[in-house]
Amino acid sequence: MAGNTIGKIFCVTTFGESHGRALGCIVDGVPPGLKLSSNDLQNDLNRRKPGTSRYTTQRCESDQIQILSGVFNNITTGTSIGLIIHNTDQRSQDYKEIKNLFRPGHADYTYEKKYGIRDYRGGGRASARETAMRVAAGAIAKKYLKNKYGIIIRGYLSAIGDIQCSFKSWEEVNKNPFFCSNPQKIENIKKLIKELKKAGDSIGAEITIIVENVPIGLGEPVFDRIDADLAHALMSINAVKGVEIGDGFLVVNQRGSQNRDEMSPNGFKSNHSGGILGGISNGENIILKAAFKPTSSIRIPGQTVNINNEISEIVVKGRHDPCVGIRAVPITEAMVAIVIMDHILRFRAQCDKKLISI
Repeated sequence: MAGNTIGKIFCVTTFGESHGRALGCIVDGVPPGLKLSSNDLQNDLNRRKPGTSRYTTQRCESDQIQILSGVFNNITTGTSIGLIIHNTDQRSQDYKEIKNLFRPGHADYTYEKKYGIRDYRGGGRASARETAMRVAAGAIAKKYLKNKYGIIIRGYLSAIGDIQCSFKSWEEVNKNPFFCSNPQKIENIKKLIKELKKAGDSIGAEITIIVENVPIGLGEPVFDRIDADLAHALMSINAVKGVEIGDGFLVVNQRGSQNRDEMSPNGFKSNHSGGILGGISNGENIILKAAFKPTSSIRIPGQTVNINNEISEIVVKGRHDPCVGIRAVPITEAMVAIVIMDHILRFRAQCDKKLISI
């Protein structure tokens, strides 16, 4: 299976399955001299890990990260960094009853048809469990970007179902299990999740990610546009079905006189472009949104077919998130960090000048 690596200079290759022995990754391209310990990665892993509240899956994984290589005396050596997390709370028996059925909305059908074999336990490689390693790799990138360039990458839940969560405060984001910045919406979200769990159903969500202190010049004007790479990275996350940059789909109803970002000697007067012009960062905040579909593993009976193409009914048991978007904020942050880190290193390799900001 190809397609397990992202990045050109800052490269992340992941391996492992939801119910396998472990998850791991190799991170190449980390510059030497960065102070790094497992604690630097654990904070974001704790934000993502399952079993942290009654509003998410009750699979309880500690997600303790181990650094296997590339770090000596808590300093990166410039060599490949090996990372691993051991799975400890698999319940593969939950899937035995449906191992010959294709779960609607999952990758079961396409994996079976393409490869002729699949790991039915929790979705195997297609499980969101795989994203733990992305978060670990992204934490390395986030630390380097912040320490070296002051770049800050943060995300928050901006919508869940029909509940719009307008931004209020970054301080609020990590104070609740939903990564919601608006404390006035918390009770509404709790009520919605409670209703969904009782009904055995699920809901979609929208995550907004903002990158601050972005230097000018990241990205290339054609195939390696930074907006294209960011969209690719976010769309690689399980359950993401749409990505917006800047005003996104709102541009459909805008006129050029509204959408263009006029300029002055002090910079841009607006940021409809989301901090990217012609595939290259312009120094403004990069603003992204990712839309997550509802969890497909639900208790409500549905029609499907089995491996013999016979009509069957399916009920998916086990431990699943009523909204995958709830734990997605650190995952989206990580994927954005990986892309920004890669483009920072690519700029340094190509352009004989310093990165500058507005």
